Amino acid sequence: MGQAQSDWQDGQVKVVVNGEGQYSLWPAHREPPDGWSETGTTGSKDECLGYIARVWQDMRPLSVRT
Repeated sequence: MGQAQSDWQDGQVKVVVNGEGQYSLWPAHREPPDGWSETGTTGSKDECLGYIARVWQDMRPLSVRT
């Protein structure tokens, strides 16, 4: 049986952000997809989720924030 799609989250991941200020995890060894850029934070899934929790206080996209 093949590897589950979520197995990449068990290794090193990085935090990426899009133009709307929305954050996500991405495999550390891959370039972010179009429209996303690296934040400079890389580590375990838990470390990166902790970073996102600290910096992403308003989950609304930038285009709808006043």
